[in-house]
Amino acid sequence: MRLALALAIFSPLTATAETVSDYVAEFESGVICPPPTTGERVAPGTVAGVTHVIEENPPFVSVANQVPAVKGIGFGVRASVVFAEGMPVTMVVTHPPMGEDGVTSQEFTSHLSGESRSITFYQFDYAYELLVGRWTMQALSGDTVIYATEFDILPPDEVPELAGICGFENLLS
Repeated sequence: MRLALALAIFSPLTATAETVSDYVAEFESGVICPPPTTGERVAPGTVAGVTHVIEENPPFVSVANQVPAVKGIGFGVRASVVFAEGMPVTMVVTHPPMGEDGVTSQEFTSHLSGESRSITFYQFDYAYELLVGRWTMQALSGDTVIYATEFDILPPDEVPELAGICGFENLLS
């Protein structure tokens, strides 16, 4: 989806916020090293037009909401809902202007499980996605916010302990 607050120094890019509705049974967010994809799902509300399909539910390598702008790294939320059958959601990711059209919001469909925590994440696949700044990730059911959280995407040298954690050092931009 992780709240790392700097006690000594406060800056707008340090404090992040989360909203978690009563529909959520479990919630955590952080940084992941994405597993291999097993396919793609059409996602016309995204710049790439597709989202990754994975079979593994990867662990978080950090539960901080600070993410290095490095190709291959992912960030997101692992959550479950109180409904045994789960629930479909629309994921909305907002970010600084991206690409030629200056897109600031992307959306795709997902499903939150009621039986186990499922992960929804954003992975940096292309150089145009490496946008430093505040990103938000929301799961919506209609107009109802199921959860929302913020991530601070930072230059790799500002989070060196995470910049190479997934083994993508040769892709640093």
